[in-house]
Amino acid sequence: MSVMSVPASPELPPVAAEVTAAAVEGLTSRLRKKLDAAIETYAALPVVVAGAERRVRCGEDAEVVLTVGPSGAVTDAGQAVCSCLLAPRCLHRAAVLSACPVADIDAASPTGQPGDAPAPPPATTTDRSDTSKASGTSEASGTSVTPPTTAPEPVTTTPTPHPPLTPAQLTAAHTLWTAAAAVLAAGVPAAGAVAQAELLRASHSARLAGLYRAEGAALRVVRGLRGARARHEGHRLADLVDNLRDLLLTTALLTVRPEPDPAWIGAARRAYRPEGALRVHGVCREPVISATGYGGVVTHVLTDDGRWFSVADVKPGGSARARGAARATVALGSGSLDHAGLSRGGLLISGATLSPDGRLGAGKGVRATPVAGRSWTSGPMAALFARPLSEAVGDGSGSAPVGDPEEPGQPSGGLIGCDLVIVGAFDDHVLARELPPDRTTDREDGLLVRLLPALGHPDLAHTANLRRLGSRPGLRLRVVGRPDPDRAATLRPLAVGPLPDHDTTTLRLPDEWQGHADLGYDRLEGTHLPPAASLPPETAGFARVPPDPVAEAPLWRLRRLVEVAVSGGRRAVAQPARDGDRAGSAAALRRVGFRAAADLLTELTAEADRRGRDVFGRTEEPDPAAYARAWLAAAVYLGGTERALVRATWRGRREV
Repeated sequence: MSVMSVPASPELPPVAAEVTAAAVEGLTSRLRKKLDAAIETYAALPVVVAGAERRVRCGEDAEVVLTVGPSGAVTDAGQAVCSCLLAPRCLHRAAVLSACPVADIDAASPTGQPGDAPAPPPATTTDRSDTSKASGTSEASGTSVTPPTTAPEPVTTTPTPHPPLTPAQLTAAHTLWTAAAAVLAAGVPAAGAVAQAELLRASHSARLAGLYRAEGAALRVVRGLRGARARHEGHRLADLVDNLRDLLLTTALLTVRPEPDPAWIGAARRAYRPEGALRVHGVCREPVISATGYGGVVTHVLTDDGRWFSVADVKPGGSARARGAARATVALGSGSLDHAGLSRGGLLISGATLSPDGRLGAGKGVRATPVAGRSWTSGPMAALFARPLSEAVGDGSGSAPVGDPEEPGQPSGGLIGCDLVIVGAFDDHVLARELPPDRTTDREDGLLVRLLPALGHPDLAHTANLRRLGSRPGLRLRVVGRPDPDRAATLRPLAVGPLPDHDTTTLRLPDEWQGHADLGYDRLEGTHLPPAASLPPETAGFARVPPDPVAEAPLWRLRRLVEVAVSGGRRAVAQPARDGDRAGSAAALRRVGFRAAADLLTELTAEADRRGRDVFGRTEEPDPAAYARAWLAAAVYLGGTERALVRATWRGRREV
């Protein structure tokens, strides 16, 4: 048996939430105080890999052994043992388990056969934009939250009521709300391993009760807290704020609504239904690197009638797995086609199975035969570029990220196509101008779009390819990408191709690429671009770079407070109230018409500074639930308002 010693971080296996929570709960109060320091120490130790075992030497008489199960994770307490005398209630075992990534047991893609899971109600196929829609009236008080409205149901004379929550589900929702409110009040600096373990324990209780959406949100919050405390390069405070808002909003709605919509409960596993015969045409490949340690590729395909589907190959392995999966064999059919070939070819599928979010299953009854693909200039592919961006984004297809970013593999919804001309590099993005779909004219008042890398990981080609495209102002090209819902008129391209009838001003791709380049895998070279001297000057865009309404709106005052609440805790939010800055920020918001934002800001800072006293005059611990409600109201309003500002930048205006 081969044995190797490697750094701990890439080799520590994922651990189920309940295993980590039980290990921390078994510690004494004295050992809990030492847990955060122990995690930092043991995470830097080497890991000895011997088959399914991972060994970490924590001292002369203490070695922690983790045994990985068939799923690639530690899912049982018996799979984590320590050789010290205090085991299993020892600091070594709890610290090593807490240093491991949180496992998502159902993250592995199911086989895709009908019956893998019961088909969820139609309302379960939601996206994260649900949590960003706010009622946000101008007279909002900040102490109550009006939940996002779901899509209107068909008018019927006898509507079917949703089943009420069970007592176990209500208890689990209350417990998870309490744990999330405590994390919010503590902030990132104080939300250490003990607070995270409470959240993990509550998430496990939610899973046992069938509250799968709340459980997923809780796991994302824990991962975000760990990334923030460890100062990971890929951590974004905005993502942690979004996840904490989703968790608090979900649990709040579950506790106040007697019969909540099934969308707020979620589904345990991805359900696949029979779809029959399909013919699909490859569009592009998208690398996937998950925060849970998964990596791989998703190939987006299109049917003859314009429906988007995807074929995923995502497994544990991170960025190395994402790179290697570029030419991995497609699980559908006989195994004679890889993902590179599928992205430029097609499949004729019989007995297809399909999940609600458009993912094709690979069950035993599925048969697939490779067929010739379609170019980007014919059939359903040509129709992808026939609509202006204002219509393509305005119909909701690109209004929000599709699917959960922690899910291993992204569905194809939200992808749009457009014809662009490169204006040039500007700050952290490439600026491009939309060309009219008919291309009968080349107007210089086309919508200006920011292009950002779809995935900025250094092992992938997104950033380098986008930088090379930005070096050729005047370059005409076709782009398939996903709109960024958080930035003004911003597109994250996945693939590019030459623009028809523009031989001297467009891309010159190799024949084997068959008309397009997947920006995550195919690396553009200088020979793939036309000479700079042959391109017409494209300087008009720099004179009128569109503003970012989210960055320039005075809502930054509320956004800063919402983010400070997560990064610094309740005390950091209370400080402006004590310094007298609260009235100034609220007045500035009211002067420009954001009266609801001003009210929410005032209520949040006032609640953060609220202190009670007992009968003896001693200061009492403030109520974290009331503070969490005030923060949630502000966060929901902020998310909905910023999304509305971003959508306005796509609505046919040439300048905002």
